[in-house]
Amino acid sequence: MALVIRLRRQGSRKKPFYRIVVADSRMPRDGRFVAQIGTYDPSTEPPGLNFRKEETEHWLKVGAQPSQTVRKLWEKASSATTTA
Repeated sequence: MALVIRLRRQGSRKKPFYRIVVADSRMPRDGRFVAQIGTYDPSTEPPGLNFRKEETEHWLKVGAQPSQTVRKLWEKASSATTTA
C-alpha cells in the first residue's frame, strides 16, 4: 500500500477549501483517507495554511510521498516558521 499526502477538496462550488490528508494512492481524490494532517484555504488573504508538523514528519518518515502541490505548501509553511 503506497501512501500519498495530498489535497482533498471540500467546500462549495467556486469556494474551495482543502484538507491535507494521507491516503492510499489507489483511492480517489475525495475518497477514503488514513489521516488528516492539515488544511489549506486559498480564498483568504494571505492563504490559510495549517500543518500538524509532528504528524506530517511522522508520515514522511514512514514513507508517504507528498504530491507536488503539498510539497510546495510544506516548503512554504516551513520557510515561514523559520523566518518568523
